[in-house]
Amino acid sequence: MKRREFLKNAALGTAAAGTATAIKAPSVFAKRSYRWRMVTAWPPHFPVLGEGADLLAKWVDQMSGGRLKIHVYGGGELVPPLGIFDAVRHGSAEMGHGAAYYWAGKSPATQFFAAVPFGMNAQQMNAWIYYGNGQKLWDEVYAPFGLQSMPAGNTGVQMGGWFNKEINSAADYKGLKMRIPGLGGKVIAKAGATAILAPGGEIYTDLERGVIDATEWVGPYHDYLMGFYKVAKFYYYPGWHEPGTVLEMFVNKKKFAALPKDLQEIVKTAAARSNVWMLSKFEAVNNSYLKLLISKYHVKLRKFPDSLLKQLKIYSKEVLLDITSKDKMSKKVYDDYSKFQKNAMQWAKVSEIALYNAENL
Repeated sequence: MKRREFLKNAALGTAAAGTATAIKAPSVFAKRSYRWRMVTAWPPHFPVLGEGADLLAKWVDQMSGGRLKIHVYGGGELVPPLGIFDAVRHGSAEMGHGAAYYWAGKSPATQFFAAVPFGMNAQQMNAWIYYGNGQKLWDEVYAPFGLQSMPAGNTGVQMGGWFNKEINSAADYKGLKMRIPGLGGKVIAKAGATAILAPGGEIYTDLERGVIDATEWVGPYHDYLMGFYKVAKFYYYPGWHEPGTVLEMFVNKKKFAALPKDLQEIVKTAAARSNVWMLSKFEAVNNSYLKLLISKYHVKLRKFPDSLLKQLKIYSKEVLLDITSKDKMSKKVYDDYSKFQKNAMQWAKVSEIALYNAENL
């Protein structure tokens, strides 16, 4: 009888243990950890841009309780700065941080998700991507490459660039070698300039050695940190070519789909937070550094003449027509972009623009 009682209790204990294991199994699965690599187009820990990538990784770690840790590699540490698209596409890294116009050679339509000359500003781009068809179209453009992208920063309205001579008309662009990416580069090519695509870490040296005659980058704060005032004195505005440049965080779709749903949402949330953080920092510090560049380093601030801006706008329309007439995806994206921009600008005329004009009375 004692033996039967022992076996009975043993059987109950085994069943209970099995039940406990079954109950705890999802908890064990939920605590699975992941180690990802993020490759960036910026030098390691690059102010604001690379810093934004570092913070994004930090926020993901904190929100996930350490379940998803992301090691951030600066441009050149794991792959070249402009090689990150292919690295993530082929699975050498799980995610990347850059700007969509760098991948125009992969698909011309990518450029519309970074900046369009005389296009939408930062808040209008956010509106199009988050609440319009922007994200849906972005997903469609990146799908053939097995990638998914999302906003992870914005420069706001950029400056027009640094030049080693004054720019008074379109004729002054003839023969000029300028570092400028995306659609803006195609526009100045219409004026006879040569557009050169170079990663951020190479620009200062190229300008100093005369490889290029001019460059655009971001705005006063970042341009000061880059030291451009040491090798060029003419600083032009406005940044007609990049009125609200989106920085992106993109992921390998297969790797992303393999994450638990909560970690997917954490990554998306960290990217959105980075988007707000980066724009906020630029807006907060740009004017102070513009004053510093002028007062201490005697930079010559110049506004592009209206006649030149009108001509550049004509060239911009020609460039956009040329691209959209040759590439169906570009036409699909730009048709939606321009429709949204028209609607946004009608509102801006009675809101933002009207307010700015009233403040200057």
